[in-house]
Amino acid sequence: MSGSPIVGRTDSRLVELTREQALELLARAPFGRVVYTRDALPAIRPVNHLLDDGLLIVRTRLASQFSTAVQSRSGVVVAYEADDIDIHRRTGWSVVITGIARPVTDPTRITRYEQLLQPWIGSPMDGVIEIEPTLVSGIRLIDNPIPDSSGTPGT
Repeated sequence: MSGSPIVGRTDSRLVELTREQALELLARAPFGRVVYTRDALPAIRPVNHLLDDGLLIVRTRLASQFSTAVQSRSGVVVAYEADDIDIHRRTGWSVVITGIARPVTDPTRITRYEQLLQPWIGSPMDGVIEIEPTLVSGIRLIDNPIPDSSGTPGT
C-alpha cells in the first residue's frame, strides 16, 4: 500500500485538557482503574467512583488488597485512570489523577457514600476510600480529517 492518505479517513490528534476539564470528564465516567502498590509492584483494579467536594471516592471491600494497602498506612500514593474511547472513530478522552488515598472513617460520610455510590459488582462493599487529586492530567482525542486531493477534509 502506498504512503498516501486514504480519502475520507480520519486521524485523531491529542489535545491536552485543563485540570477543570479533566475533572469534569472524570465526574461523568461510571468507572475507572485504581493503580496502587502491592508487594512493591504496581497493581491495577477496576472500580466505580464519584467526585465529591474535590475528592475521588471509591467503595471497596475492607479485606481487598487495595483497601489493605491503604489501611496499613496513614496515606498512600495512588493513581486513578478513567477513559472513554471510541475505537472506530478514534476519538475519546483519558484522565489520570495521582494523589493520596486514605480510608474514610467518619460514619456519617460512610453512610452518605454508601447511598450515593452503589457497587457495580455482586460483592458487598464495606469500605470507603478517598483520593485527594494532587496531579491531574488529561487528553482528548479529536477528529482531524485528512484532506482529499482537493484540500477538502474527508468525511
